[in-house]
This record gives sequence, C-alpha cells and structure tokens, in this order.
Amino acid sequence: MTKSPSLIISQDDFNAITSLLSQADADLAHLLEEELSRATVVAASDLPADRVSMHSQVTFEDMDTKNKTIIRLVYPHETNSDNHCISILAPIGAALIGLRVGQEIQWPVPNGKSRLVKVTSVFQSELSKKV
Repeated sequence: MTKSPSLIISQDDFNAITSLLSQADADLAHLLEEELSRATVVAASDLPADRVSMHSQVTFEDMDTKNKTIIRLVYPHETNSDNHCISILAPIGAALIGLRVGQEIQWPVPNGKSRLVKVTSVFQSELSKKV
C-alpha cells in the first residue's frame, strides 16, 4: 500500500468494528486492525460530517476505471444487495472507514490485485449520527 491517509473514527464505530474482527477473513482482519490502530478515535458527536462512518452513504471512484459507486457502509448482519449496502468486513468497506471526502487509499482486493479508490462524497444517515 502507499502512504496511508489519516483516519477519524467514532468511539462507537471503533468498539463495534473491533468486536467483529474475529468474524473477518484473517488477512482482512489484519488490515482492518492496522487501520483502526492508526485512527484518531473521537466521540460520535465530534466526528466530522465528511468522514466515512458506519451507516453513512459513500460515493467513491475507482481511480483506474473512473467508475463511481454509491454504497451504504453497514455491519455484516445488515448487508443487503438490493439497497447497495456493503459490510465493514468486505474489502472495500474496510478500506473506506474513517476516510474523508477527497482522500484516496490503495487497498488489496480478493483477486490478488489492489484498487486505488477516492471518496467523492459522504452523507451521514440518522443511524450514523446516533450518539
């Protein structure tokens, strides 16, 4: 991976994600643990609105293909392909948590390659704003 972008995560998200690590694939769990270890953890009420958090709607761009994708970042039990929900335990979900609009991250994907993705917008839902 290239230089890692700065991350800010709410204490609630940090605690919930940490408790899920045992359910993740070993490689993904390791990468997600690294991300969490370098994140600045703040109270939910102090989380900037432009940061990707749990339950936020995120638009990101694959910098190689220029394809834009809109997803909602959710916990594994909330995943539903009909409403474009992506689990925090999916590679792209783990990559996006804590990023701000405009940040890019290089992240490994299941086919052994990596993707450079850029967050282009974040919308905080009422669920993501709960303290």
